[in-house]
Amino acid sequence: MEATRAPQKLTGKGQATRARILEHAAELIYTRGVHATNNEQLRRAAGISGSQLNHYFPTKESLVLAVIQWQAERILTFHRSERFASFENLDALREWADFYVSYERSYREGCTLGSLASEIIKTDLDVRAELANAFEQWADIFRTGLERMRRLGRINADADPAQLAHLLLSAFQGGMLLAQVARDITPLKDALHAAIDHVETFTGSLNQQT
Repeated sequence: MEATRAPQKLTGKGQATRARILEHAAELIYTRGVHATNNEQLRRAAGISGSQLNHYFPTKESLVLAVIQWQAERILTFHRSERFASFENLDALREWADFYVSYERSYREGCTLGSLASEIIKTDLDVRAELANAFEQWADIFRTGLERMRRLGRINADADPAQLAHLLLSAFQGGMLLAQVARDITPLKDALHAAIDHVETFTGSLNQQT
């Protein structure tokens, strides 16, 4: 894990170089796969020398770990943004679903982290723990919002926030994959709406609090 961290005393130029390497590495791995991505391709894409690449990422494992962290941070930051109101009400969940359903490139691009995961689990790189942690942090965003919904009386006390969080994330990942295969957003739309409809069943006999 230590090898994935940026050097602690990077100049602004050094930080920009490292970020550029990660951005191009993520794109190459996404489009070509882990095994088909090599140092020469990455050097050309990022416009760097071999010594620069080795300075920041001495091994392929260290590079892949950093790409996981980079992709995860982008997704987690987006889901923690104010637009989704901490996922503490049904409207926030619906807005999240509507964003991806209405995003015109969703079924072409898929989920960057999910696609990365499907590539990495087929390799012998020791990065599964980092990947599992990224998805768990993602699920925790939903879980925290659902726990707050339960405390505020917006869903029933017998709702299981952890279970519902995994349902939402699984619906997103499965729906996104099927949408990519079909080249049609409908599977994602149906999966997300069905998952949120299930969450809504726990509002049944409640007097909603504002």
